[in-house]
Amino acid sequence: MAKKKIESLTEIKEAVATTTTAAAEVKKKPARDKQGRSYATGKRKNAVARVWIMPGKGNITINEKPIDTYFARPVLKMIINQPFEITNRENEFDVVCTVQGGGLSGQAGAIKHGISKALNEYEPELRSVLKQAGFLTRDDRVVERKKYGRAKARRSYQFSKR
Repeated sequence: MAKKKIESLTEIKEAVATTTTAAAEVKKKPARDKQGRSYATGKRKNAVARVWIMPGKGNITINEKPIDTYFARPVLKMIINQPFEITNRENEFDVVCTVQGGGLSGQAGAIKHGISKALNEYEPELRSVLKQAGFLTRDDRVVERKKYGRAKARRSYQFSKR
């Protein structure tokens, strides 16, 4: 079976339709606590997000602040909502998360990773959709360290002949 590269959300949704039979074969039990929540840890760059999802109206709280206050840029909000969009679960879950380290972009990526893993714990039949979109894999790219004798990681100082 040849795997093709998925590049847009519409292609992901089309792939979801073809993998419904594979999802029916999954028999993993949902992992939920006594309050009906699922927990997962997401990571990206130097950011670590602890994420709890529970049935609700779609409220997302980050470090005890609403998402609109914590992430002002719409791109970061879109990144966080991607797992819900591809699984057709918009406004079905409340998300409470604490995130530490890194910048806003890394924190948004960590929350997205945590939400994807928590959705997988809450509804194991969504695994194939999330896995195919690449949301369950930790993005391990980090900033390359600065080397001695260089201006930055790879940039050299300007060469002077005289």
